[in-house]
Amino acid sequence: MGGRDGNQDIERGKTLVIVNQATSATDSQGMVTTFFELNGQPRRIKGAPMPGVISRVFVSPGQAVNAGDVLVSIEAMKMETALRAEKDSPISEVLVRAGGQIGAKELLLVYGA
Repeated sequence: MGGRDGNQDIERGKTLVIVNQATSATDSQGMVTTFFELNGQPRRIKGAPMPGVISRVFVSPGQAVNAGDVLVSIEAMKMETALRAEKDSPISEVLVRAGGQIGAKELLLVYGA
C-alpha cells in the first residue's frame, strides 16, 4: 500500500481497513516508525533497518519496555545491530524469532497502545 490509506482483502470476506496517520523521519539506525490505524485501532510498529538474521529477541508480547531497551538484535555481514525502543510502551506482538531471516523494512514487532 506504500504509506497510503486503503482496504486490503486478506481472504474471502475479510478486509483490513488501514489508515496511515504519520511516518517518522529516518533515524540514525535507518529506522522509520509508522503510526496507523488497523480496523480503527491505533498501531505502532517497528521494522527492520536492513536484511539479515535475527540473532536474539529480548522482548515478548505483554512486556513493558522503557525507552532505550533493546528489543531485538539483527546480524548482517558479520555485524550485530541492536534495535532499541524509542519510548516507554508495552509490546503487543513479536513477529520474529531468533534465527529467522528478515528483509529490509520487514515488520518485527507491534507496540501496544
